Amino acid sequence: MKPINVGIIGVGGYTGLELVKMLLLHPIFQLTYCANTEGETTMSQLHPSLMGVCDMTIEKVDLVKASEVCELIFLALPHKTAMNAARELLEHGVKVVDLSADYRLSQENYEAFYCEHEDIDNLSHAIYSIPELHGQIAKGSKLVANPGCHVTATLLALAPFLDYIDHTAPIFVDSKTGVSGAGKSPTSGVHYVSVNDNINCYNIIKHRHATEIQQHASALCETDVRVTFVPSLIPMTRGMLACVYATLKEDCDPLKLMKEFYANKPFVRVRNEPPHTKMTSGTNFADVYAQRNGNALVSMCAIDNLMRGASSQAIANANIMMGLDETLGVPKIAYVP
Repeated sequence: MKPINVGIIGVGGYTGLELVKMLLLHPIFQLTYCANTEGETTMSQLHPSLMGVCDMTIEKVDLVKASEVCELIFLALPHKTAMNAARELLEHGVKVVDLSADYRLSQENYEAFYCEHEDIDNLSHAIYSIPELHGQIAKGSKLVANPGCHVTATLLALAPFLDYIDHTAPIFVDSKTGVSGAGKSPTSGVHYVSVNDNINCYNIIKHRHATEIQQHASALCETDVRVTFVPSLIPMTRGMLACVYATLKEDCDPLKLMKEFYANKPFVRVRNEPPHTKMTSGTNFADVYAQRNGNALVSMCAIDNLMRGASSQAIANANIMMGLDETLGVPKIAYVP
């Protein structure tokens, strides 16, 4: 098959690095263009771990040039910056997989938590895709809104039970994440002395990912889904474990139901015991488990927040987008120990 030229804009962050690592080994996608907003540098200067592996020049962003050399661009940019780049790339006929929040939410929900949306036309046709939950919806699309990490883990734990739980009762989500989820730019909250030997909850209940969970869970079951969302930062580099607590309205075997729901889904593994984050580290796997105590349901999902929560899911969505096998170039071997 003819190679497909792709690029990354925003290559300097953790998700940008993971995209580079996967694209260098992808059998069809050919990494042709890499850019940053800061200015020209080299891959080994930006990511010293890639010295002798990838010696590409990292250019200052030039959207016209990017559109001339690429069929598809991954945007690993902050919100608002991403939508401005996406709009111009789409005008030039380039397909876009956006890893920011800019196209994940309705206009109303987005503007309540981020800023005024400046690309309403493209927002209206952006495709939100978790492949196990949305199938091949991204195939042939021009713009994919790649879901967030907390949302991916939560929805994969919650989705099998949306028709079985009592939506008049509270649904609680406890989601723990590694420090890399905060991004590469240093802040006091992710300084070593703040994180080491410490666990802290942040933005409880009002976290903007709660709205993303509610919007897309509601769309899956055509019922108004409300959650109480509590994220926690824990002292590890990467990984995420989301635990969902809900009330069942009818009798079911949660683990059996989960196995049926995710049958033949290559990147969801249903465990017979609670998963550990290390089981998925460095991969696109989501490891899930569920149990009940009477009518109380506990369902959980472990993922790598940088991979399944961002970059590897973006590759899987790009594969689907371009009519390729979802699994091409997507890592399956975990970083263990």
